[in-house]
Amino acid sequence: MLEFLFSQYKNYPTYEIVLEVTAIVFGLLSVWYAKKDNIWVFPTGIINTAIYTYLLWKWSLLGDMMINFYYVIMSLYGWYHWTRKKDDVAEFPISIMTHFEKKMSALIFTGTVLFVVAVYTFFDKFTHWTSYVDTLVTGIFFVGMWLMARRKIENWILWIIGDVISIPMYFVKGYSFTSIQYLIFTIIAIYGYLEWKSILQQKKN
Repeated sequence: MLEFLFSQYKNYPTYEIVLEVTAIVFGLLSVWYAKKDNIWVFPTGIINTAIYTYLLWKWSLLGDMMINFYYVIMSLYGWYHWTRKKDDVAEFPISIMTHFEKKMSALIFTGTVLFVVAVYTFFDKFTHWTSYVDTLVTGIFFVGMWLMARRKIENWILWIIGDVISIPMYFVKGYSFTSIQYLIFTIIAIYGYLEWKSILQQKKN
């Protein structure tokens, strides 16, 4: 079983395996902190995505690399957004999407997919079915990260969808550790959605 899962790492440089495992640890911490509505989601997330940006560039996975570079930028934005307070009360608490944010989400998704398609076409990367799925997942995660930075509960729904798609995709690409990471992400994201929903319900009551 272990041979089946991890045989693709035989020819990998040791430092790349160490970096991938390190990124996974910080990624799991980041999602856990997001579930808890804790500001540490951003510094841990920045470490995770910065490492992955480098690794994915090395692995020539351009769409995935762009996702992670975008995460670094959005994590900085989210870090600032979450720390804004008015009279010691969070200025942007957990909430549901507004009509404007729904329109913006559609624009971000469409723009992201078109951009990734253009990049993949230019670099002739549409050589495997995972490349087409990658464009869809990139759009989903771009919107999910934007919504998380704005503390919108719907971000969890997009993470769950994107994570579920990513589990088999990364396994097929040959990155078993990352595939397992997305499986754990999916579980935490489900609990994250339920926890944020409970917080929202308490506020209403």
